Amino acid sequence: MEIRKRHYYWWNKWTGYSILIVLVVATPLFTILFKLFDRPGDSWSHIFNNLLFDYFQNTILLLLGVAFFTFLLGVSTAWLVSNYEFPGRKYFEWLLILPLGFPGYIMAYTYVGLLDYSGPFHSFLRNTMDIQVKGSLIDIMNLPGAIFILSITLFPYVFLISRASFAQQSKTLQEASFLLGSNRTKTFFKVALPMARPAIVAGIALASMEVLNDYGTVKYFGVNTFTTGIFRAWFSMGDSSTAIYLAAILMVFVFAILYLESLHRGNRQYSAVNGINKPTARIHLSMVKKVLFTGICFLIFIVSFLTPFLQLLYWVSMTYEKVIDSEFFLLIFRSFGLAAVSGIIIVLFAVVLLYTLRLSPFKWIKSITKVSTLGYAVPGAVIAVGVLIPFLAFDKWIYDSFLSSKTAGLFLSGTLFALVFAYVVRFMAVGYNPVDAGFQKIGIHINEASRLLGTRSTRTLWKIDLPLIKTSLISGILLVFVDVLKELPLTLILRPFNYQTLATKAFDMATNEMIAESANAALIIILTGIIPIIFLNRLIKKREF
Repeated sequence: MEIRKRHYYWWNKWTGYSILIVLVVATPLFTILFKLFDRPGDSWSHIFNNLLFDYFQNTILLLLGVAFFTFLLGVSTAWLVSNYEFPGRKYFEWLLILPLGFPGYIMAYTYVGLLDYSGPFHSFLRNTMDIQVKGSLIDIMNLPGAIFILSITLFPYVFLISRASFAQQSKTLQEASFLLGSNRTKTFFKVALPMARPAIVAGIALASMEVLNDYGTVKYFGVNTFTTGIFRAWFSMGDSSTAIYLAAILMVFVFAILYLESLHRGNRQYSAVNGINKPTARIHLSMVKKVLFTGICFLIFIVSFLTPFLQLLYWVSMTYEKVIDSEFFLLIFRSFGLAAVSGIIIVLFAVVLLYTLRLSPFKWIKSITKVSTLGYAVPGAVIAVGVLIPFLAFDKWIYDSFLSSKTAGLFLSGTLFALVFAYVVRFMAVGYNPVDAGFQKIGIHINEASRLLGTRSTRTLWKIDLPLIKTSLISGILLVFVDVLKELPLTLILRPFNYQTLATKAFDMATNEMIAESANAALIIILTGIIPIIFLNRLIKKREF
């Protein structure tokens, strides 16, 4: 600490860089806050009187439904693979994470195609069983259907965090419970579940924020939520002020979830008091229970990943000759290019922010850098509105002040710059956390030794720190790459005119009743999304032992 105080003043170039990054990244959030002081637009009264109750009701029901089913699916499967030995257990540890690679909107129209009159289930009943069913086999294009789709897509959040918690729980506590006369069921509810509560709540909070960010699923199913309301106010009614009011209400939901999660966690300690943490030994089961537990995990895997994935493969085999052409490869290049550029910029910003923290002895630096990561908790539609408003104002100022031609186009709004800027705001935390973990792992002493030998801070960063955390840098870029590739609502609002990514192309084709053709773009998104899932599973496995 003495070295850091000697070489660091309250202001230097690293502080300046960090404050500039924070101000830039936080601009959309401040925009939403400041614009709330303006009066609402003309369409606000119509939405308030006719649609606002539906937005509230559907959003709350969607949150509660997904929270319940992600808890049920995630906790039950996490408990089984963490505590019992049964056939296929080691495979289910990573197979049950794969649904995270499925964006909700892709899962939605895949299941609609599966259950449609021309889908495989209907065809099997007609052609094999000679059973005629009118209409769809099961109508899922409603609120319960949206809950089902988002639950099977998002339950791995709860599964991942709960599984890590169950695996790290001490065997001593469970043995004490057995000695006091509790059976395994009672031990689960009285000991294991309360110990894992912070992890479970954190997983449900992550899933809930993804629900609030979702646009593709609820739009495709015709469910009115605040996200669809923002799109309607902005694009259909042309009322940015009303869109801002709806975005602010949606932010209230986000902060309520974060507050409840923090309140629930509080200052409670969920660990063994004496520090002894003997890992829990997996229980060997009878043949009947082995078959039962394998069947439960396999059924969930079939419903949440295998069936829709095989359906996508089938659609690709039918349509790839007509869909995959030079324009499709250009689409892939655009999407991958946007994702790669966004990932590199975010990781560079994260390095600057975190290196400032390594050099600084001041706590206020840490507080302001955390502001830059708030965007991940904010739905994409809200960030898009927060980006568009200042960019449109800047374009108008340029036009009024310096241009006389009425044919002059927009400089920032509707450009790739605006889109990448919004990605940086939205996914800053995704790249920030792996880089932070890398810096913490190598510690501060090597950095201090280099600077004691007279090396400047910039050269120390380039020659010492960055080579040591290169794995973390690659991980951060990869995670951002996948999230950008899947992002839909933000891209739909901010993309340049007639500019497509894999996500928007898949969504547009599906909404235009070209579901089979959309599977080609969807499959690339899913296969790309599986890569970080494999790395994530390996990381958790290392922490379990």
